[in-house]
Amino acid sequence: MSIDITFVHAVEILDSRGRPTLSVTLHTGDGATHRAGVPSGASTGSGEAVELRDGGTIRYGGKGTRAAVGNVNGPIRNLLAGRSFTDLAALDQAIIELGGTPNKSGLGANATVGVSMAAARAFAAAAGVPLWRYLTPSGVTPLLPVPHFNVVNGGAHAPNRLDFQEYMLAPLGAPDFAEAVRAGAEV
Repeated sequence: MSIDITFVHAVEILDSRGRPTLSVTLHTGDGATHRAGVPSGASTGSGEAVELRDGGTIRYGGKGTRAAVGNVNGPIRNLLAGRSFTDLAALDQAIIELGGTPNKSGLGANATVGVSMAAARAFAAAAGVPLWRYLTPSGVTPLLPVPHFNVVNGGAHAPNRLDFQEYMLAPLGAPDFAEAVRAGAEV
């Protein structure tokens, strides 16, 4: 199932910690509107996509996202508006090629991820399925809900030199949610 994109727009919003991030709205040819709030990452792993922050010290200590918003409302909108896409991978690839960097730093991962998230919602709606079902790969049986337990912290925000931000337990195979919580808590 394809979607026809008519308009894309982003605004700067604040996340639950008061940090700037983006909200992206994508309009499709059927008149539907799909929104996504971009999770603002605090980690800085070497293999992660790079968010675009404004820098400086005046607005939000340099963490503003006006430049990323501008990339959605400028070059990304120009690329997508008036085009049809048959799947999310094709849309994502078009944006990656536009950005021209392997780590998303050209347009900002916060800009590209926001558009991708809104588009994923549009594709799910077009297919008439919930988002989680649309994102589930073919042949995979979803296992929801599975609680996850953060057992060791690392990365830039921990008082150690571990490269990974979080080491987590996921008690897969528990017969029910309560037993999964018990198993995770005991470990």
